[in-house]
Amino acid sequence: MDYKDLFHKMVRLLSAPGKFWDELDEESGRNVQMGFVYPLIGLCGLSEFLGAFIGHEVSPEFFQWALTRCCAVAVALFGGFFLAAYLLGKIGRTWFRHSASREELLAFAGYSMVVVFVMNVVGGLYSIVILQWILQLYTIVVVFEGARRFLKVPERRLTGYTLTASILILLSPALIEYIFNELTVILN
Repeated sequence: MDYKDLFHKMVRLLSAPGKFWDELDEESGRNVQMGFVYPLIGLCGLSEFLGAFIGHEVSPEFFQWALTRCCAVAVALFGGFFLAAYLLGKIGRTWFRHSASREELLAFAGYSMVVVFVMNVVGGLYSIVILQWILQLYTIVVVFEGARRFLKVPERRLTGYTLTASILILLSPALIEYIFNELTVILN
């Protein structure tokens, strides 16, 4: 895994999303999972795990709690990525009459989650809950540029598609994390 390329993609997506989506070719869109999403999920989980120990004493119960938090973040992001891509495909076909291939939707969902990934990495180390939710609104900009330039959504449907996709991309991981946390409580 080339982490230098990973961080370069993240910076390009955050600083100039339109240019990034224009330069995205079909080949780099195919390996979005192995080259972008999975490493960032790992970094988010590691950040959550290490951040749990900041300012706390280490005990077996606390170590278990830190591992549970790490798993919750990883499962939420992993499941949220696939859930968002799946729902984008279904909703895109039925509501917006826009069809995209599975690979295009996975690339779109994966790269559009860049703000979610960055905020999870930072939020795992520092508690910035309110700021984290405010900054995630930048996802709308990334999604808008991706829908317009990469998926080529027609102009008349672009606003609706952008808002729907942004909501799915932001809420899919949150929903899965909520379910995971509730199941963890029930099963403990």
